[in-house]
Amino acid sequence: MKKVYFKTFGCRTNIYDTQIMIENLKDFEVTKDEKEAEVIVVNSCTVTNGADSGVRSYINGANKRGAKVILAGCGAFSKGEDLFKDKKVFGVMGHSEKENINKLLNEKTRFVEMGDLNSLEKTVVSDYLGKSKAFLKIQEGCNFRCSYCIIPFVRGDARSQDEELILEQVRKLAFNGYGEFVLTGTNIGSYGQDKRSSLGNLVKRISQIRGVRRIRLGSIEPIQIDDSFREILGEPWLEKHLHLALQHTSEEMLKLMKRRNNVKRDLALFEELSSFGYALGTDFITGHPGETQELWNEAYSSLKKFPLTHIHSFVYSKRDGTPSALMKPEIRGDEAKQRLKDVEALVAQKNYEFRENNRVPLEILVEEKKDGIYTGYDQFYNKISIQSERDILKEWVTIENYDVKKEGNYAKFQI
Repeated sequence: MKKVYFKTFGCRTNIYDTQIMIENLKDFEVTKDEKEAEVIVVNSCTVTNGADSGVRSYINGANKRGAKVILAGCGAFSKGEDLFKDKKVFGVMGHSEKENINKLLNEKTRFVEMGDLNSLEKTVVSDYLGKSKAFLKIQEGCNFRCSYCIIPFVRGDARSQDEELILEQVRKLAFNGYGEFVLTGTNIGSYGQDKRSSLGNLVKRISQIRGVRRIRLGSIEPIQIDDSFREILGEPWLEKHLHLALQHTSEEMLKLMKRRNNVKRDLALFEELSSFGYALGTDFITGHPGETQELWNEAYSSLKKFPLTHIHSFVYSKRDGTPSALMKPEIRGDEAKQRLKDVEALVAQKNYEFRENNRVPLEILVEEKKDGIYTGYDQFYNKISIQSERDILKEWVTIENYDVKKEGNYAKFQI
């Protein structure tokens, strides 16, 4: 039986999509060692130019090893045609073809099978290779059209997965020992808009399944926090960390980016959620065209007011085919990078202060062990390093005594 290796780039949705492909294999054996694989499936990301470069570099390396390379994921839409023409990949497959992977990997001739951007897979995932937590893709696609973003054009419009299928999947995963569930998708806050439901209602139903201990949510838009979601804020099974996508804190920049959020409303929402004891993360782009020094000063001043603890920030990367790619003036790279550093330093300090001021018992799912040190994430999505004489890998542990340092939390686990 031929061995296949899956290389996954990018977001949590891609992690789920890789598992969908693994579940649909019949004639191939999955290996964790890419060097022994005859076939390599690259589940790619295309959110930035850097992501494209990383995928291309990896494919070049795989070709040197003589592996048959199949390109899947978002990069199949943005770069698949070029890579296929250059004979860098044997085949290219779109999102809707994941459940056909066994047939495609058996193809004797080179292929491009892009499928459509309307479907949702029906495969029920019951296990995750090498993972201590389970990922659930609850929806696909996005109806927003932010000026800088290519993703709606490679993932399609928003569509919600069938609720009963999601619940069936949770039951199977919980039965197999998974206690933490990470809800993911292109824009999970839109869940249920096409099914007379909502994200809040879905999460409530998931929480009622035996074995579910913690539910973590992917990125949500600020305008998607509705009354049904507010009803679950006090529930013990909801991770005390929420990620709300701001992207910027200048009103003028938000208009240029064609965002739907508003700085004043965003700040009020963040303060409301913070009052419930939540750690709060966000996305932030620096160096988008039009980000003058004056607008940057305004944005940074506003950002200081937000009770943030986590940041996913990046320098603007031009994507061909998006409105932002044509905007002027462009911002110098060194200026954009310095702004990025300023944002990250600000939020790192806020995170440290949050941990110092919230010395509560930490509930941790231990995910890894390296060099004798166990690591995991607490209910606030902060990483902790743990020394333990007993093997606690993939266990839930409660830590009451720990050291808070700028780079993270540290503890010795006592039985």
